Amino acid sequence: MEGAAAITHRTVEANGISMHVAEAGGEEGCGDKPAIVFVHGFPELWYSWRHQMEHLAARGYRCVAPDLRGYGDTAAPPEVSAYSAFHIVGDLVGLLDALGLDKVFLVGHDWGAIIAWYLCLFRPGRVIALVNTSVAFMRPIMIRAGAGAVKPTDYFNRIYGPTYYICRFQETSTIIHPY
Repeated sequence: MEGAAAITHRTVEANGISMHVAEAGGEEGCGDKPAIVFVHGFPELWYSWRHQMEHLAARGYRCVAPDLRGYGDTAAPPEVSAYSAFHIVGDLVGLLDALGLDKVFLVGHDWGAIIAWYLCLFRPGRVIALVNTSVAFMRPIMIRAGAGAVKPTDYFNRIYGPTYYICRFQETSTIIHPY
């Protein structure tokens, strides 16, 4: 891509795990332009954002795109309980701290949009602005615990049916064909 900035990679310790992060643009910040953090969806990696990162970094923005917990080259704790929104938001806060980023412009897609919403909810002082694609805010199904809790996959299955793409990846070696 003409005018594209180079993307570099490193591993950062954040929230007790090793996170792979791709970066493009200024290391120390870009004057009055905020750093942009891209949060990938399912089943994606940082790589989904490469074109946006190159384009925006070439225009003076610092761009950061991690592989989320359990994806790509980021650590994958074996316990299912280690994948709550609290843990993954904690990973992003730890990443911001490790990179010296106080406040960021946040961009999320799919599962990453859900996490981006929760970063805004749990740590609003860390986010300047938010752009999400494909997923609306779903507070009732994501935060409630106890007797009234609804697992997101159960909600999606009830609303969209078993062929909805997220519902299709819940059991190893099992795919429900819509035809």
